[in-house]
Amino acid sequence: MRRAKRLGKGRTLYHSALYPARFAPQTGRYEALVGLGGNVGDVMRRFERLLFALRRIRGVGVLQTGAILKNPPFGYLSQDDFYNSVMRVTTRLQPLALLGLLLRLEQRFGRRRSFPNAPRTLDLDLIFFEGRRMNHPRLSLPHPHWHERESVLMPLQSLHVRGL
Repeated sequence: MRRAKRLGKGRTLYHSALYPARFAPQTGRYEALVGLGGNVGDVMRRFERLLFALRRIRGVGVLQTGAILKNPPFGYLSQDDFYNSVMRVTTRLQPLALLGLLLRLEQRFGRRRSFPNAPRTLDLDLIFFEGRRMNHPRLSLPHPHWHERESVLMPLQSLHVRGL
């Protein structure tokens, strides 16, 4: 069952059995925050399937999920609204290895990169990783502009996170 709260300006916050939710503590060396997004097909169902897929991957554990925010697109505006959430994970992987896993999961769930800000089935972003700062050609930590995006901030409010 999903509950919806209209927030105005084309935004709606959704709660379901799995978003937001807390899960049993997992063994992992590092904690990270992953941003989830998508606007093609049944995105909320895809988020549920992603959660189950991640929970089966060795070396990665899901600690918490945030509420799901439906919001208008930015950048390329001629597309459907987006659904966004966040996921707090624990992992044994280093940041670039975790990013590689996230990119493979995007592909597995049908992501095609046709042009910047294009509609997508699933978008996974590494937002924070153990409070690290990193500027690499493939990854910047924390994720640039995370603090300016409602698509991260509103789902993040449903988590009680310190120290990422």
